[in-house]
Amino acid sequence: MTNDTEIIVEITDYSSEGDGVARLPDGRVVFVELGARNDICRIKLTKDSKSFCRAKIEEIIEPSIHRIKPDCPVFGKCGGCDFRHITREEELFAKRKRVNETLKRIGGFDIESEDILAVNDDGYRNKITLSVIRRKERVIAGYRRKLSHDIIDISRCNLAETGISKRIASEKAKIKNYKTVPENVVIRNNEVTMNGFTFKFSNKSFFQVNTKAAAALYSKVREFAALSHSDTLLDLYCGAGTIALYLARDAAHVYGVDIEPAAITDATNNAAINSITNAHFICGDAALFDTSFDIQPTCIVVDPPRGGLNADTIARLTTLNPQRIVYVSCDPASLARDAKLLTAYTPTRLCAVDMFPRTAHVETVALLRRNNT
Repeated sequence: MTNDTEIIVEITDYSSEGDGVARLPDGRVVFVELGARNDICRIKLTKDSKSFCRAKIEEIIEPSIHRIKPDCPVFGKCGGCDFRHITREEELFAKRKRVNETLKRIGGFDIESEDILAVNDDGYRNKITLSVIRRKERVIAGYRRKLSHDIIDISRCNLAETGISKRIASEKAKIKNYKTVPENVVIRNNEVTMNGFTFKFSNKSFFQVNTKAAAALYSKVREFAALSHSDTLLDLYCGAGTIALYLARDAAHVYGVDIEPAAITDATNNAAINSITNAHFICGDAALFDTSFDIQPTCIVVDPPRGGLNADTIARLTTLNPQRIVYVSCDPASLARDAKLLTAYTPTRLCAVDMFPRTAHVETVALLRRNNT
C-alpha cells in the first residue's frame, strides 16, 4: 500500500496514545487519529510500514454511538487532549480496559481493576507547561501538536483550573517584553489543600496535576497500605511528602526518600505545616539512600517516574522485604513489568484512577503482597 491509499475499516479499540485501532485487509494494525470504537470510516494512510500503519479519517461512514462533538476549537490540532470526541463513559471504559489488558499481557497477572476512580472531567490541572516561540512581533505559546514539534497557540485551556487558564493571556503578554523568549513557561498553583491537609511545594517538587483525583488516589493508597500504629512506612520517590504525610497518622514511623533536595525541603516544611512529628525525609536515590537509617519497613509505597523502577531499586525492595508494596504508576506497562520482576510478591488488588481526564493517560495503584504471608 502507498501513503495515498484509501480504505474502509472499523475501529475496534484504542491505543495507549488514544488513537483508534483497526486492522487493514492484510492483517496489519493501523492506528487511526481521532477514531472512536465502532466507527466505520474511510481512512488515508499517513505511515505505511511492515509492522504497523498510521492513518487519518477521510470520511466517517457510520459514526460510533460513543462519538460526540468536541467542545474545544483546537481539539485535533493541539496535543493536550486525546478523548474529546468520545463520551466520558467510553473514555473510562477504554482506560480501565487498558489497565487490565496490560497487566495480563506484560505481567501475566490474572487480575482486574476493581474500579476506575473518576472525580472530575475538566478544569482540573493545577499545573500546565506552555511551549513558546516568537515569530516577528508575535509570541506563540501553547501545546505541541501530537507527534510534532509544531506549537498550537492557545488563549485558554479546558483542562486547566480556572485560575491557571486565566493566567495564560497574562503570561503571554509578559513574554512579549522578554529579550530572550524561554522555550517553556510553567503556570502552577503551588499550594493545594486536600482532605484537611495543607501542602506547599516549589516548582522542582513533584505533585499530582489533578488535586481532586490525587485525594481519591491517596485514599486508595491508604486503603491498600492498611497500616497499623505499629507499622513503619517507607515512601520512595516521595516528592513534597504528600503521600507519606497523608499516611503518617496510621503508622508508628514514616520515612520519605527523594533524590531532589528541593522536594525534601518541601516535605519537611509540609510536615511542620501539618504538625506531623513521626515523618522523616531523606535526600537520596531510591535504591542508594543512606543505610545508616535503620529502616525496617512493613510497607513500602513507590510512586516512580513514568519509566518505572530500575534494577537497583527492585533489588533494594527485595532486600528490605516488606510485607506489602503499594505501587502508584502513571504507566500500566512499567507497573506490569516491575511487578513481574518482583518475584517474591504478587499483585492482589488493583485500581485505576482517572488522573488525566480527556487524555489517554491513566494512573494505577496496585497492592503487591509478599508471597506466603
